Amino acid sequence: MQTPQSKLGRMMETDTMEERRAVVLLSGGLDSSTVLAIAKSQGFSVFALSFDYGQSHKAELRAASRIAGNLGVRRHITLKIDLGTFGGSALLGNGAIPKHRSAGEIGEGIPITYVPARNTVFLSLALAWAESLHATNIFIGVNALDYSGYPDCRPEFIHAFEEMANLGTKIGAEGATIQIQTPLISMTKAEIIRTGLELGVDYSATVTCYDASDDGLACGSCDACLLRLKGFAENSIPDPVEYRKA
Repeated sequence: MQTPQSKLGRMMETDTMEERRAVVLLSGGLDSSTVLAIAKSQGFSVFALSFDYGQSHKAELRAASRIAGNLGVRRHITLKIDLGTFGGSALLGNGAIPKHRSAGEIGEGIPITYVPARNTVFLSLALAWAESLHATNIFIGVNALDYSGYPDCRPEFIHAFEEMANLGTKIGAEGATIQIQTPLISMTKAEIIRTGLELGVDYSATVTCYDASDDGLACGSCDACLLRLKGFAENSIPDPVEYRKA
């Protein structure tokens, strides 16, 4: 006799065989939106994962919902976790967001906007969802060039996490190979933007700013805004989002 559980199991197996699934970390910003578009262009059925982690503004989460809808993901989950309980970052309300820093200052040291172990936490939860989906690809928009000094955006970190993912999961133990896909890792912001435009990303729907207003207007002077503006300028096109000031 066919039980509901066995029927569900066969449905999941058939569904997995018919599509290439990937979990994509989607913040609602420029980089993660580009990564989502890249995953789609490679034929993946995308399951997008965003986090309400205690960040000081929620405009990026609304942007993530817009992007997920625009690019047609299979499913979008916004998971609530409270990293703000631990603190330790200006993005969690501890200290002022740095403004008007030079390119040299942005690339030097680890800024106060670093959130302790954020990518480790995000990737771990993405891994849990990926394993439940029988998906072996996780996409994240880390970048080792315009990365503002974050240690959890470096290739060494990604390689280490990938190794751990394959050692510490059932699907890895059974012979599957889990891959942490980082298509932006060696791209400049200008190259990222150019790639996204070629793939049809609507950058007017994204929110990159560390200090955005409640309605999503960018400050124009935090590190994220400065790197974004530089990327659009190098492509000789205006940034389509609205800024509170020039």
